[in-house]
Amino acid sequence: MISLVPVVSGKVVKLMGNRFEFTVTGHGTDPGSKAIEAAIDEVKRIEDLLSTFKDTSQTSLINLYAGIKPVTVDPEVFHLIERSLKISDITQGAFDISYGSIDKSLWNFDVNMTTLPDRETALRSVNLIDYRNIILDAKNLTVMLKHTGMRIGFGGIGKGYAADCAKQVMQNMGIENGIVNAAGDLITWGTQLNGQPWTIGIADPDQSNRPFSALNISNMAIATSGNYEKYATINGEKYSHTIDPKTGLPVSGIKSVSIICPSAELADALATPVTVMGVNVGLDLINQLQQVACIIIDDRDQLYTSRNINVKQ
Repeated sequence: MISLVPVVSGKVVKLMGNRFEFTVTGHGTDPGSKAIEAAIDEVKRIEDLLSTFKDTSQTSLINLYAGIKPVTVDPEVFHLIERSLKISDITQGAFDISYGSIDKSLWNFDVNMTTLPDRETALRSVNLIDYRNIILDAKNLTVMLKHTGMRIGFGGIGKGYAADCAKQVMQNMGIENGIVNAAGDLITWGTQLNGQPWTIGIADPDQSNRPFSALNISNMAIATSGNYEKYATINGEKYSHTIDPKTGLPVSGIKSVSIICPSAELADALATPVTVMGVNVGLDLINQLQQVACIIIDDRDQLYTSRNINVKQ
């Protein structure tokens, strides 16, 4: 009789410009290497569709023909844009994939940034950002950006979508337990080797290399948006690299937002707009959504949580 030994397999690769980590547990000598390679191929496939750095991507074609003509896209790209617009609706524009037109030259978020641009300049920099000017034709699967110079990008939702797809690929290959970590956007399923739920640490906004708190989750995703990695301090106030798409100015007041829900795509897409919306409005939104929870740490290190969540510190 052969006894199958519990084994953990894992791999870290750079995909979509970010660090992706794939971890699976199972029994035998090699429980998941083939599945991990298939998941990596799936993320590469999605990157080819969505990347704004590849001229051949469908995103780049949509941007190229902004204000000119509709572009036919694959069903999955069409439906991802469709879901993005729904999130824009529920966040009142705090999430907006048409952010790609913003003038990057206004922002460098480092020690050299000592002043904010004036409000008029900032407003001009976001005048092409408006998700309502993304025109979808469901019958013909076309996407058109209404104005010349508009650009879409999937920086706020693409990693989460890719993580969900990678998980599905591995589950389809029989992997019952695992984690896909797409640069902090995690999706989990099954359990650890000991049968316990996965323990996920939430980074301390002031010391991102150590956890601030931990959650036990399984078959759930978590995404965190924080100002602890890229920010500017001006006149003693800390400004996040997150730009409010309505004002063109960086947001302040919140150090980090973590969203917990069944989908990495949705968690990824909600973390940034809650940062833009602020503590009260953000929590009010999350409390209205089913199977979605939220943890917020503000600039004064005050912890806020949505209903029905238990945080261990």
